Amino acid sequence: MKYDIITIFPEIFHAYLSESILKRALQKGLIEVKVHNLRDYTKDKHRTVDDYPYGGGAGMVMKPEPFFTAVEALYPDVTKRRVIMLSPAGKKFDQDIAMELSKEKRHLLFLCGRYEAIDERVRKVLVDDEVSMGDYVLTGGELPALVIIDAVTRLIPGVLGDEHSAETESFSWGILDYPHYTRPPVFRDLVVPEILLSGNHKDILRWRRKEALRRTLERRPDLLEKSSLSDDDYRLIREIKEESL
Repeated sequence: MKYDIITIFPEIFHAYLSESILKRALQKGLIEVKVHNLRDYTKDKHRTVDDYPYGGGAGMVMKPEPFFTAVEALYPDVTKRRVIMLSPAGKKFDQDIAMELSKEKRHLLFLCGRYEAIDERVRKVLVDDEVSMGDYVLTGGELPALVIIDAVTRLIPGVLGDEHSAETESFSWGILDYPHYTRPPVFRDLVVPEILLSGNHKDILRWRRKEALRRTLERRPDLLEKSSLSDDDYRLIREIKEESL
């Protein structure tokens, strides 16, 4: 998987890409990340990337020329790129989008905006997808780009040490994750559930599924409406509700 990022703050990315899972994925050659400074694609001596908005109003608008120059220079063949603009007006990012992007054969090219907005002509002509992190506003698109790269990279085969890890994480199976425990078995009078120490894998799997459903029912019941639940899941949900009476 190849990622390209266009930003006016390339330094933001270096620290995060140099640690943990993303670092190992880069070292293994499973992903490639190139960060491009938008100012390198300007033509004036001041390397200007923004200007006042037509019609007046607060803030500055990022100019279209540098983005067009950068995208067309990096990928003159439009069939090899999928351009993603980070924007509060975009589709809300979730695990389904991450999964879909992880299977993308084209290179992912992120446009990171700043200031008030990016000139609308960039969106109309260059952008394939607008993606939002949620119903709030951030200073720029750099953090959202990192979030997407992190979420997508985890789903690429060979990136995680345990290939089954991504399959059972929150949202990957449509509901929240189950509670996790490790040693010691007792800590400050807090005891690990006995079933996890039993060695009975069938019972452990059932407990984990039930607790995942319980957590989802309590915190994100909306996810249950969209999930493909089995007859066993519905039985577990009935048990959970009866236990709460």
